[in-house]
Order: sequence, then structure tokens, then C-alpha cells
Amino acid sequence: MLIVQLTDLHVRPRGVACNRVSETNMLTEQAFRAVSRMQPKPDLVLITGDLTECGLASEYDNFAAILRRCLPGPVYVIPGNHDRREVLRERLAHLPGVSADPSFVQYTIEDHPVRVIMLDTLVPGHNHGALSEAQLAWLDAKLAEQPSKPTLIAMHHPAFATALPHMDRIALQPMEPFRDVIARHPQVGRIIAGHHHRPIIGQIAHAVASISPSVAHQVELTFDPNNSGAFNFEPPAFQAHVWLPGTGFATHTVYTQAYPGPYPFLTEPDYPGAKD
Repeated sequence: MLIVQLTDLHVRPRGVACNRVSETNMLTEQAFRAVSRMQPKPDLVLITGDLTECGLASEYDNFAAILRRCLPGPVYVIPGNHDRREVLRERLAHLPGVSADPSFVQYTIEDHPVRVIMLDTLVPGHNHGALSEAQLAWLDAKLAEQPSKPTLIAMHHPAFATALPHMDRIALQPMEPFRDVIARHPQVGRIIAGHHHRPIIGQIAHAVASISPSVAHQVELTFDPNNSGAFNFEPPAFQAHVWLPGTGFATHTVYTQAYPGPYPFLTEPDYPGAKD
């Protein structure tokens, strides 16, 4: 099973750049077109938050237009800290799962070899994420429904420390109650997130946790506790999570831009591994 994860699109109104220099509308379209060219086609396409920069109706309308133009088929979304939950629910009500819950954009995706649970970690007016007691109870109950089925959980805010101080301060808060829920459900094999704009691997209880880079701009890599953070134009990318029976999950980082190649491997006669 192939699950594609895009994150941190930061779509703006038409003709407007993000942070004055990042052409996120163009970069989003580039990413969608890259996914649409994949062979075989993904079984699921997930977008893990920050669909827009400011949560404006005009931004969601532009996002929807780019989606219709470049990436046909069902796409599943959750909000990030740059989104506005009620505006997202209104302007993207046509997307599957968006209106499934009366209060949050949270839902499950069934009828696949892997069960997917989409979590809403948005705290209105704040950069950090959180899960209420009611949401944690909902997650616990959903996981208890199918204890033997391989499960992937998608969220915007990571629930593990990454040693990027300025980003960890605005991750999921607190992390421990979520980790406690995960520890009770060994079928959770992968937890995916966005928010940090970097490819990062961690662990939450028994589960491998991963953060996908942004399809737009990336966060500067710095472990300096006094650095307040900045962004750069390292290559935009998304992640492809492959699940294989008997093996589990493997994750690939996929760059959205085209590069020279592919070129055939022309093995030299002197290559010492030629017997393989």
C-alpha cells in the first residue's frame, strides 16, 4: 500500500507570495503534479496541515482550485496552526472526512490494508498543538475498535522532541498523554507529522514517528537554543510511506522538482561486485 504525505503548503491568495519571497502557490502546484505522475498511483494522499498561510477563505478557494486542476482523486486533509478550522470546514466541506466530526477535523480512513487516523491538533490563535481529553478519549476508542489492524496516525504537530529548540517549543503540548495512548495500542506502526519543515525520524512509545519536509520552503537546520528560526529554499519534497505485508512501513522522501536523468548504470568490467 502506498500512502503519500504532503505537508505545509502555505497557500496564499492568487498572485501573493508567502513571507514575500516563497511562491507557495506555484510550489504546491508543482508538488501536486509530481504526485499525479507517480506510478503506481498512490492508494491515499494525505495533507498534514498548514494548507494555507493565514486561513483565509480566498486561500482555501485557491487551494481547492489548484487541487482540482492538478491532483484528481480523493485527498484527505487536517489543519495546522496556520489554518482556521471553521473556515477550512466551510470552504473544503467537499473533501472526505472534513465534516465527519462536529467539532474537529478528525476522522478515520477505512477499507485499506492500513487503517489511517487523521488527528486535529490545532489550537486557535497559537503555534503549538494540543489534543484535548475528549480527543484523546476518541483516539483511544478508535484504536480499540481494531486492535489487530496495522494503523498509521497523521497529525500536524509532532509529538516527539527533535532538538530544534525553536520548533520543539511549538510542537504538541503536552506530549505525554498522547504517548500514553499510543503505548496501549501496539498496532500503531507509524505516526506522521508536519510543522517542522524538515525530514526527521523519531519514536513515540513503540511506534516510529516521522516528519515530512514541506512542499514549499524548509526550516533552517540549527541546534542553537538561542536561534529564533528562519527558512530557506532547500529542495521542496514530500514523503511516500509504503506498507508491505510481513514487513511494515518504509518511508521515502520524494523531491518535487525535476532533475537530470535517469541514466543507466553502465558497470565497468573492473567493478568488484560484478558477480551480483
